[in-house]
Amino acid sequence: MKKFPRTLLLILSGCMAMAGLISLPADASSLDSLKTFLSEVKSAKAHFKQIVLDKKMTTVQETSGTMLFSRPGKFRWVYEKPYEQLIVGDGAKLWMYDVDLKQVTVKQMDSALGSSPAALLAGNNEIEKHFDLKDMGKRGTMEWLEATPKDKESTFESMRMGFSEKGLEVMELRDHFGQTTMIRFSGLERNPKLAPEVFKFVPPKGVDVIGD
Repeated sequence: MKKFPRTLLLILSGCMAMAGLISLPADASSLDSLKTFLSEVKSAKAHFKQIVLDKKMTTVQETSGTMLFSRPGKFRWVYEKPYEQLIVGDGAKLWMYDVDLKQVTVKQMDSALGSSPAALLAGNNEIEKHFDLKDMGKRGTMEWLEATPKDKESTFESMRMGFSEKGLEVMELRDHFGQTTMIRFSGLERNPKLAPEVFKFVPPKGVDVIGD
């Protein structure tokens, strides 16, 4: 049975999403890169490709689409391939719409996200209040940062972010089941003007609505 990507609540956009969408000095550390992102990037738009790997690092799922976010706390993820799904955070509620199943799941934002990458990247600047941060040094052409949630009941075990001179390019999330989700961003737009309607969601007529 087709399901939402199991890392929905992990990546939300930071999700969501996210993305370190600013040019960085060549000598910037990964922690500097994240703090620069949090202080300078207020909104973003990008394409993404998401791959889920099992414990043996075998690919079990591939998805792709587009994401937008506006800090604090608003984001929109559109999964376009291999099936259409939509995730919208309006600042108060989180909406997840499966087009094929004609089903909408809605949750309160605070309870849905918790110590998630969305809280880290799309929230406020109090990152060290909720995450232990570790500079992992350079690997290949990118500087890497590891974020471990202080909340032991978090939906993920750890997250690593890879920064190049262009900004955040890759996120690697490891869950409590040993699965790893890799998200690569491309075509990043920094601080675009996004209409408020982008982050609003009204369930279509005829769909089932589950949740808060």
